[in-house]
Amino acid sequence: MYQTHSLIQQAERHCESHGARFTPIRRRVLEMIATTSGGLKAYELLDRLTQEHAAARPPTVYRALEFLIEQGLIHRIESLNAYVACPCPEHAHGFQLLICRHCGRVEELHLDDVNDQLARRARDQGFRVERQTIELLGSCHDCLATRAEPTLHAQT
Repeated sequence: MYQTHSLIQQAERHCESHGARFTPIRRRVLEMIATTSGGLKAYELLDRLTQEHAAARPPTVYRALEFLIEQGLIHRIESLNAYVACPCPEHAHGFQLLICRHCGRVEELHLDDVNDQLARRARDQGFRVERQTIELLGSCHDCLATRAEPTLHAQT
C-alpha cells in the first residue's frame, strides 16, 4: 500500500499543474486503489463506491479510471484486469510491474534502458508503439521468505 495521503496530495498537484479536474469521485477511486495492497478490479471499485454513493454506476467508475490512467496516476494490470496506484506519476517513461502471485503485491520499476531498447527495436521494424505493458509474475521477497518453495534444478 502507498502512503495514501501523500499520494492524493501529489495527485492534486499533478492535476492542478496539468489543468485537469480532480473531482471527488476521481479522488475517491484513487484512494480506494491506493489503500489496496494489490490491484482492484473495476467491479470491486464499483461495489465499494456504491456503498458510499448509491447512484454510482459502471460508467462513473470507468470514466474515473480512464482519467486516472491518462494522468499517469494509476496503471492497468493487464494480466489481472485490475488497477494499481502509480507512486511516481511524474516519471514520464514506461514502467514495468512486478506482481506477486501469492500475496498480490505489485511493485513498479522504471528501467528506462529496457523501454529505450524496445522502442528502438520497434522503430527499426517500422512499428509505432501506442502502449507498452511489461508485467513480471513471480514471488515477492516476503513470500519467498515465508514459503519453502522448491528450487528448480537444471536437468543434465
